[in-house]
Amino acid sequence: MRYMATYDMMETLRNANQWLGATALSFASYPIFSMTPNPAFQWMAAWGQVTERTFERMLAKPDWGIHAFTCEDGKDHLVSIDTVVEKPFGNLLHFSVPGRRKMARKILLVAPMSGHYATLLRSTVKSLLVDCEVYVTDWHNSRDIPVSEGKFDVEDYAFYLAEFMREMGPDTHVVAVCQPVPLALAATAYLAEQEPKAQPRSLILIGGPVDPDANPTEVTDFGRRVTMGQLEQTMIQRVGFKYPGVGRKVYPGMLQLASFISMNGETHAKAFSDQIGAVARGEASDHDRHNRFYDEYLAVMDMPAEFYLSTVERIFKGLEIAKNEFTIEGRHVDIGKIDSVAVMTVEGGKDDISAPGQCIAALDLLTGLSDDKKNSHLEPEAGHYGIFAGSSWRNNIRPLVLKFIDANNKKPSKAANKNEAA
Repeated sequence: MRYMATYDMMETLRNANQWLGATALSFASYPIFSMTPNPAFQWMAAWGQVTERTFERMLAKPDWGIHAFTCEDGKDHLVSIDTVVEKPFGNLLHFSVPGRRKMARKILLVAPMSGHYATLLRSTVKSLLVDCEVYVTDWHNSRDIPVSEGKFDVEDYAFYLAEFMREMGPDTHVVAVCQPVPLALAATAYLAEQEPKAQPRSLILIGGPVDPDANPTEVTDFGRRVTMGQLEQTMIQRVGFKYPGVGRKVYPGMLQLASFISMNGETHAKAFSDQIGAVARGEASDHDRHNRFYDEYLAVMDMPAEFYLSTVERIFKGLEIAKNEFTIEGRHVDIGKIDSVAVMTVEGGKDDISAPGQCIAALDLLTGLSDDKKNSHLEPEAGHYGIFAGSSWRNNIRPLVLKFIDANNKKPSKAANKNEAA
């Protein structure tokens, strides 16, 4: 009950701040104040508007906002988001485009379960949808999952990815972004041993911590400093009475957001101060740059406690993927068994979360894969978000990824396999 009370207290504080913002906006916008113009009321209304929107967004799940786009035939086609596989902790979504010819490239975009919704990859989906059949892992907010559905840890995550790959078929190209990179590698290795025919054509790993010790960052240093007991005591709470997942242990989205903001506190403080000024001067809009970014950034979801703790313990502290010692249900998953899936890594030179060296370490683990099926790219000026969104992704990384996919889109013939064996 102590943890439920704490969880409910955080929600109460969020709700109170939203109410304070709405109250300030309503009071300062009272028409009679227009008779005696006073900058103080303009600033008060601006503060209220920004504050209300900020705390309101923490509760809402963003919409994908992908409704239509123009295809090669010059016509606008609607986009339908269909659920292909529905599971308690996450669904497999397909962005289908009725009336468009079937695309040769079929991509499974693996979204991170790291505090934000899968809509964080909205721009990535848009850029790939033009030329590809796009599928996305849509992870659920743990506060909405009843305790009766059981646990969800890194092994369950790998099982989910394996099932999604199996559902999509062997002509799939998997693109894993950030946190799921090591687990996507493990899931592929699992299929390589258990169901070789279900393996994807290629695996593109973008900015993930395969070997966190290859180039330590503030994130990896934090994982080293704290003990598992400290993490469980300070970060884990039980979902309060307001949500269907009441009693479930989670790493609350509000705490995750506080951690995100603390890493660049001054930058965020200045951004909100500037936005209040812009609103007061009448220079802001509902979809300006600030709101577009923070509407997504502030929308956070609770993470299953088992997943968070097992990620820290097994991926960052135990280095099970980096040492090729990862196990599922007590059985070793040998990454060296991957021998037919082409693998490409992408890193950002200015990535301060998964620094250069952490992701490319995957290639050294692929001892059963020939060098001609391995590739890597370092984008010198890109930060963590730049390697899957923004100009670096659109202009440099995306074309390389599509080229890599095309080079490995067709299944090798039996004759080619015999020649290679010879």
